[in-house]
Amino acid sequence: MRDIAILIPAAGSSSRMRGKDKLLETVCGVPLLRHMAEAAIATGAHVAVTLPDYDHPRATALAGLPVQLVGVPDSKEGMSASLRRGVGMLPRNMSAVLILPADMPEIETDDLLHLIAGFKSVPHPLLQQATTEDGVPGHPVLFPRDCFQAMAQLTGDMGAREVLRANRHRLRLVTLPGNRALTDLDTPEAWAQWRGDCDAPMKMPAE
Repeated sequence: MRDIAILIPAAGSSSRMRGKDKLLETVCGVPLLRHMAEAAIATGAHVAVTLPDYDHPRATALAGLPVQLVGVPDSKEGMSASLRRGVGMLPRNMSAVLILPADMPEIETDDLLHLIAGFKSVPHPLLQQATTEDGVPGHPVLFPRDCFQAMAQLTGDMGAREVLRANRHRLRLVTLPGNRALTDLDTPEAWAQWRGDCDAPMKMPAE
């Protein structure tokens, strides 16, 4: 498994949180970023996390974890800066990188393993993209090594959509439970609703 990398882009400004840092919000008793990193580490893959800089409070949230930290001084350029630097700093022996957004708390270790197993189960390198139970494409997305060069040339704040679009002919969709492939929390309202849903009492079936 050590030939697979999981890259968690966490160098964004969290601007939609109106002064709060979404990646430091608490999930399961720890900051969200640490929660996501722990889920990735449990796969046995190499885990890298991009940060605005190495002394950012998000680095403190990752203290003690066996993750590769990658500073992104040009993070204001958008998601492409995280992907360029993150992929560029991965160990040379990586056969694929799985991009795991840092603000998707419902993604579990088993989901990541499901995507990785799909990649390893076929003789030719296919991209793997998570979908909801209804088939709506989302995240995470796994890119084979031959996509790395294109990812190193990304610009703007569109992430790796262009790389994904250029490789549609070899894209395998992987269904995850519920809507977890789309559940991302980047506003106070999204956090409040998600926490409300989590705290809601379970409805018992009618007798």
